Amino acid sequence: MQKRQKFILTVFLILGMTVFSQEITENDTTSNEIKKAEITANVQLALSEPNYPVTIGDIYLLNFSANGKAIQYSILVDSSYKLRIANLAVLDAKGKTYIQLKKQAEEIVQKNFPMSGVQFILTNPGTFKVPVTGEVLHAAEAKLWSLSRLSQAISGLLTPYSSVRNIQIISETGKITVCDLFKASREGDFSQNPYLKPGDKIIISRAERKVSISGAVERSGTYELLEGENLQALISYYAHGLKTQADTSRIEISKITGTTSLTGEKKYLTKEEAEKDFQLDDLDNVLIPSYQELQPVIFIEGAIHSTETQNLDTSTKVSARFSPGTRYSSFLRNHASWFSATADIKNAYIIRNETTIPIDISKYLYDYNTTSDIILNEFDTLIIPYKQFFVTVSGSVLKPGRYPYIPDRTYDYYISLAGGILEEKNSNSSVKITDMNGKILSKSDFITPESNIYAKTNSFTYYFSKYAPVVTTILSLVTTTLTIIQVSK
Repeated sequence: MQKRQKFILTVFLILGMTVFSQEITENDTTSNEIKKAEITANVQLALSEPNYPVTIGDIYLLNFSANGKAIQYSILVDSSYKLRIANLAVLDAKGKTYIQLKKQAEEIVQKNFPMSGVQFILTNPGTFKVPVTGEVLHAAEAKLWSLSRLSQAISGLLTPYSSVRNIQIISETGKITVCDLFKASREGDFSQNPYLKPGDKIIISRAERKVSISGAVERSGTYELLEGENLQALISYYAHGLKTQADTSRIEISKITGTTSLTGEKKYLTKEEAEKDFQLDDLDNVLIPSYQELQPVIFIEGAIHSTETQNLDTSTKVSARFSPGTRYSSFLRNHASWFSATADIKNAYIIRNETTIPIDISKYLYDYNTTSDIILNEFDTLIIPYKQFFVTVSGSVLKPGRYPYIPDRTYDYYISLAGGILEEKNSNSSVKITDMNGKILSKSDFITPESNIYAKTNSFTYYFSKYAPVVTTILSLVTTTLTIIQVSK
């Protein structure tokens, strides 16, 4: 028996190892395919770049014919940058581009073996690591190749406090280059986002001033200002200028630093203060208001779509601004998508200064007549009634709520919509039915719109089970008390 168990266990182990080995093989195959595709893409990119520099780790293939024999050499670039070309010469590749090295190598072979059909080809670009330190999430070594730019090396390593305007690249010779990635991205100055080389080191500085701007500008966002740059530079250069409706007489600045208040403070600039290039501090937030915010407003309430709710039985209220002189015909056509399927647009009305003005929205949308058009007034409230009525079911039912009204239905139809009566709470299907005016209806009556159906909680068993523990406890206390009294006598 034990031998049989050992045999079965051995079989399962072999099968498991086979499956595990197969999974490893499949994963290795997939990984190798990805690596090959990446190498091929890098080779193609390097061959298309005339200034691709010869890099430590590059692998080149030298092919030529000598005395009728095909000769092939694989040449690896090591840290010395010295390349042996088929025992014909040793070339110093340091500082050369691939094109320069290719020309020099092929000329040497061609000189020694004319008509040799020589080819010198890059087959695998070298990779190297560059350390990234300073104001970063964590120190890291970025794995790069010769066509990797600075932005790729620091991707995913910056903190909210990192500077992109003061990044140092220290070469292996000790030369320091300061780069501004904002200029590279905004102005296309790629000298500020250079290719990296073996031996480089990257140090990220901490930003001294970052400010935000929003509102009536073309490019809202958070920007790192250089020394001497303030409000005018933030608006005109970084935010790319003001929008047409910008109101520069009401510029609002929220300040966190540079203030005596621990919670910060708001400052409202006059037009004159703004034109004097108001000085900004770190973490300032600038808001440029719009004249559109001063436009009059109306309210729309009732059966309209809203981002907050799409329930058919929930009234929604929104506000909308308009230009003086706007007519309801134009306004309603521009907002036709607001009206839900349950909207009774024929019986809408406007409340204006406690006066009710009927308005048939369907005529404005589909049969416009200029003689009945109405001009919008500030603080008008446009009411859109519902076409759909509802019936409320509450009390001892599974799903209390409001349900769409259907003509010629009795109470049991709506009780079933609510999941039925909970028998443990309600006995004999006891319900109270009232219409929208408070009149009591019988079970045989058809339910009218906006009626209320209340399933009573009247089950003796439910109340007994609910209060029995309390009664039992009280009786136990009484019995104990009487026993103590009797014993004491």
